[in-house]
Amino acid sequence: MFDEKDMILDARHVTRKFPASNGRTLVACNDVSLRLYKGKTLGLVGESGCGKSTFMRFLVSLDTPTEGEIFFHGNDITKMRGEALRQNRQKIQMVFQDPSGSFNPKMKIRDIICEPLMNFKRIKKSEKDAVAKKYLELVDLPAEFADRYPHNMSGGQRQRIAIARAIVLEPEIVVMDEATCALDVSVQKTIIELVVKLQKEKNISIGFIAHDLGLIQSFAHQIAVMYLGDIVEVIPAEGSDKNAVHPYTKALMGAIFDINMDFSKKIESIESEAPSPLDVPKGCPFQDRCGHCIGICRQEHPVLTELKPGHEVSCHVFGKRGGKA
Repeated sequence: MFDEKDMILDARHVTRKFPASNGRTLVACNDVSLRLYKGKTLGLVGESGCGKSTFMRFLVSLDTPTEGEIFFHGNDITKMRGEALRQNRQKIQMVFQDPSGSFNPKMKIRDIICEPLMNFKRIKKSEKDAVAKKYLELVDLPAEFADRYPHNMSGGQRQRIAIARAIVLEPEIVVMDEATCALDVSVQKTIIELVVKLQKEKNISIGFIAHDLGLIQSFAHQIAVMYLGDIVEVIPAEGSDKNAVHPYTKALMGAIFDINMDFSKKIESIESEAPSPLDVPKGCPFQDRCGHCIGICRQEHPVLTELKPGHEVSCHVFGKRGGKA
């Protein structure tokens, strides 16, 4: 699917455990292995609380996994400390879900965009006007917005500013944490078009977190589906609606609304609610919501195995062991 020489980040067997009440442990990410490739987008989807944001926070060093390694150009970023960690932040940037929460409301847009460059002493104060103008135009905003404050702008405009701030350091990877979920559908479309344009121009790798699988399918190159801390399927985005095999992935695919869909077919829902992450059942975490559950599913945790290049699934029934893929 992807050329291995283009791989720039390799997360290997990453696990994150949090202590909980009564001596229990919450496993937010369980043995997660994912890769990012140069100039490609990895879409990470799943229900709220499945561990998507926890995993992506590892990439920008906002959290550290309990176990596992994350190699960026061959260096394990989970072991970085001090100045090495600080310098590495230039190469991996993040766009948060709510830009208002990540902006200083007392700073003008000019200062918000240029702050990362000033922090790393890459520009002088006298250069801020020119830099702000350049990056405002790059995200399709007029140069005069440099004198505005965040509260004087719409949600879509603030998200464009967040994108400008993220790319001003010319990073190799940009992590986007549900960066469009609070926007109108029409605005979502323009933001995604902007992200795709910038990715092509700058050859940026993107990790995009979302609940909306239909949105991810429209622009990602690869999709990873997460359920209760586990990666249940990794699949190329192109043809994913036809090639998905995991029951959870197929249920998510079936719930996508499209004006061209066959309305004579019933939309299959997933029965019951997901169990508490503090009370994940032994064996497959999806067993109680799966219509294909067999004996081994309640006894043994499935392992993510490759069906074909670029396509992996964690399922006893539809993986290699079940022979139904």
